[in-house]
Amino acid sequence: MRLTIAITCAAALLVGSVAGHLGAQNAPAATQGPAGAPAAGQGRGGGGGAGAGAGRGFPAQQRQLADQATRDRGKLLYEINCRSCHGADLRGGETGGPNLLRSQLALTDLHGELISPVVQQGRQTPGMPAMPALSLPAPDIVAIAEYIHAVQATARGQGSPPAGPPIQLNILVGDAKAGEAYFNRTCTTCHTLQRLQGIATRIPDPMQLQNTWVAGGGGRGGRGGGSPVTAAVTLPDGQRFEGPIVRYDDFIVILTMPDGTQRSFARNGDSPKVEVKDPREGHRKLLPSYTDKDMHDVTAFLVTLK
Repeated sequence: MRLTIAITCAAALLVGSVAGHLGAQNAPAATQGPAGAPAAGQGRGGGGGAGAGAGRGFPAQQRQLADQATRDRGKLLYEINCRSCHGADLRGGETGGPNLLRSQLALTDLHGELISPVVQQGRQTPGMPAMPALSLPAPDIVAIAEYIHAVQATARGQGSPPAGPPIQLNILVGDAKAGEAYFNRTCTTCHTLQRLQGIATRIPDPMQLQNTWVAGGGGRGGRGGGSPVTAAVTLPDGQRFEGPIVRYDDFIVILTMPDGTQRSFARNGDSPKVEVKDPREGHRKLLPSYTDKDMHDVTAFLVTLK
């Protein structure tokens, strides 16, 4: 009896398995959407899997711009209905309308679906003038939205320089003779013309030259070609150590010794005695007194030292 039941169950399982396999073979293929439509579970933002939507950017960069005729009509309608509030360049007008180039709603809108309700119903934003409802036909609002998107599409990335050829600044507008007089009057305590001779050849860019001398040359520790900031540490027993500073604060001083090793000294108030020698100290003291004319004149003089 048990053998008969076992054989019956096995036969039933075999028939079910065959039927399921045949059903899977004969099942209709999944219906495909229109060409170019996102796959199921993947929206416009690229969700639905790791790496989906990579490189597609924001909606404002994905939208397809309208044809030129629609944009031209939108520009005309914008000039008539929107310019007084939002400005000729969409950056805000005389009556205090918001900047549409930075508006989150305008940036997210694709083809007027978000802008239309605001135009048709108006909007009251705290701290800003109320926007009245405008009785414009839907196609006109869409045309205005398309014009706004066309202007947004011309915007450059954040931090980009202004459009057009690079701006060449000419900072050689000073009086070289006046710069030489200033140098002789103010700088000869530390510098000589003999040592500065050739500086314009070593630093041929006038702007870099000006930045270099105003800041006092290289950075701390001698980076950039300047002399390093050094310190002399005198211990209570009279021993004296001197070298470029690696670290210097209220608790410790670390110096580089002549053999390349580093030595640290714990500080407790004024002990040990520390004397700092900073080659740029004179330049820092002069910074508050420089005028634009002083800097331009000295730079004009230094570029002659080739």
